Amino acid sequence: IIYGGIFMKKRVLIKLSGEALALHQEHSIQQPYDFHHINTIARIIASACKKGYQICLVIGGGNIWRGRQAGSGMNAVIADQMGMLSTMLNCLCMADAIRQQGVEAVVQSAYALQSFTDEFDMSEANAALDSGKVVLFALGLGHPFFTTDTTVVVRARQMQVDEILMAKNIDGVYTADPNVDASARLLEDISYQDALRMGLKVMDASAFSILHESDIKAVRLFSLKDPYNILRVLEGEKLGTLLHS
Repeated sequence: IIYGGIFMKKRVLIKLSGEALALHQEHSIQQPYDFHHINTIARIIASACKKGYQICLVIGGGNIWRGRQAGSGMNAVIADQMGMLSTMLNCLCMADAIRQQGVEAVVQSAYALQSFTDEFDMSEANAALDSGKVVLFALGLGHPFFTTDTTVVVRARQMQVDEILMAKNIDGVYTADPNVDASARLLEDISYQDALRMGLKVMDASAFSILHESDIKAVRLFSLKDPYNILRVLEGEKLGTLLHS
């Protein structure tokens, strides 16, 4: 980005779905990862950092555990806490893969886990990004009943990112579920309000609410089936769906 003739590094927050990390297999808590896919993603993120992008990551935990998987009678708070811990496992895994590509990565979490991660600190995260490190945010917001969608928007506002990119296991926002409705159409762009009004399960209502009140004008949602889509979107290619104010 150029302001007044001065080059400024572009700062983005990328949301990776947990399921996307297990793209090529029937994943389970015993086999949650496709390491070839993870290493490819790590190589692409490292490459983007070397090109000057500042990147922070939020990773879902659906490849390991989702709260709604809880058995009958399981406490909902405990189920969500298990989901938050699964995001920690995913962040530790991805951070290691990024480091193996020659780029330092730092994991911060909603709560400090001594000897594993530091607690989220906005100033330290800013300094890490400015020094060329990737910053990964784990454990969501540290509270049950909030998904990683809300974490994405809150952390994006705190880190003052230029753009939110949501890389999922679907190639965009559709008018209906394309797996059950053959007439579903891919939407190239849609406003936050229209997505809410149409009941499209793109983000939580709480995430949309925070977006609506923020200065984050747009979020791009695209498929991670081809990991190189990350670079394509960073460089301006209009893949998937643009969500906007």
